[in-house]
Amino acid sequence: MPQSRRYLIISLCVLFALVIAWFFLRNTTPVVPQAIKRGYSEALDQARAGKPGAARVLYQQLARPDISPKRRIWLHAELPNYPSSVALKLADADLQHESPDVRIAAIKSISGLVPNGQRSLLLGPLLDDEEQNVRYAAVNALLGLSPDDLGLYFGPLEQAIDAWEQDLKSQPQTVDNQYQLARLHVHNAELKEAQTALDNTLRLAPGNLPALVMQIDVLDRQGQSDAARLLLAKQLKAQPDSAYLQHALGMWLLHHGQSEYAVLGLSKAVELEPDNKDYRYDLATTLHDEQELEAAQKQLQEIVQRHPADRKARVLLINYWKESGQLQNVQILAAQLEQMNPDDPALQQGL
Repeated sequence: MPQSRRYLIISLCVLFALVIAWFFLRNTTPVVPQAIKRGYSEALDQARAGKPGAARVLYQQLARPDISPKRRIWLHAELPNYPSSVALKLADADLQHESPDVRIAAIKSISGLVPNGQRSLLLGPLLDDEEQNVRYAAVNALLGLSPDDLGLYFGPLEQAIDAWEQDLKSQPQTVDNQYQLARLHVHNAELKEAQTALDNTLRLAPGNLPALVMQIDVLDRQGQSDAARLLLAKQLKAQPDSAYLQHALGMWLLHHGQSEYAVLGLSKAVELEPDNKDYRYDLATTLHDEQELEAAQKQLQEIVQRHPADRKARVLLINYWKESGQLQNVQILAAQLEQMNPDDPALQQGL
C-alpha cells in the first residue's frame, strides 16, 4: 500500500474517533431546563423561608452542573434544614468539587446532616485533601467526636491536628490563630497549653468573648470552678447587657447542675437578642427539663415563627406537642414539614 494512502487511512480513523468522542460527550452532558436555570433565586428564597416544595427546588439547583461555586455555597448553607438521602448524596458529591470553597461548604452541610459516627466516614478522607483550608475545615468538623465515633480516622485526625498546631505556632501570633490553637489543645486535653493560647488571644483582643468563655471552660476542666465562676461574674459585671455572656452564664449553671438558675441567664440572653434561635433553643430545652413544658413550647413556637426553615426547632416542637397530647398541633406542624420536605427522615420514622 502506498505510503500516502496509509497516511490518509490513519487520518480518517483519527477523525472518525474524534467525531465519535465528541458525539458521546455531547450526548452525556446533562441538559439543564431553562426553568431550572432561571429558578435559582426563587429556590434559595423558598429554602430560607421554609416554603412548600423548598427541598425539591433546593435539590434541583444543587444538582446543576453549571452553577457557580459562589451560588453552590449559598445553597449548602440551607441544606442541613432539608435532610434526606438525596441531600446527603448531593453534599457528598460536592466533597469532590474542584473548588476548595465548595468542598468546605459541603463539609459544613454534612456536619449538619449526619450524626457523629457516620460523619467521620464521610469527612475523614478530606483530612488528606490537597488544599490546606479544606483539611482544616475537616479537622474542625471532627473535633469533639469520641474515638469510637472517629473509628479508623482517629489516628489521621490526631496527625492532622499536630500538623495544624505546628503551622499555627510557626506563624506570628494573631487573635484567630491563637484562638484556633486553644481549640486544638482543648481537644487534646492539653489544658495548660490551651490556657497559654487563650492568654495570648486575650492579650491581643481583651474583649474577645468567645475566648473569655473558652477560658472559663478551661478553668473548669482543670478543676478551678471557683476561678471560673469569679471570671464569669467579673465579665458580667462589666458587660451586663451582653447576650453572649448571659447565655454563657446559663450554660455554665446548667453544667453545674443549677438548671433552675440557668433559666434566668438563658432568658436574659433571649431578651437581649430575641432573634437568636440558638439562645432560644437552649432556653426551650432547659425549660422542658424543668418540667415547664408550656413555656418550652412557646419558645420553640417563636423560633418557628421567626425562622420557618429551622428544622431542629420544628421537629422538637412536634415532639413536645405530642408529649402534652396536643395532636391537632402535631398534625398541622407535621403537615407543614411534609410540604417542605416529604423525604425528611423524621417523617419517614413516623413523627
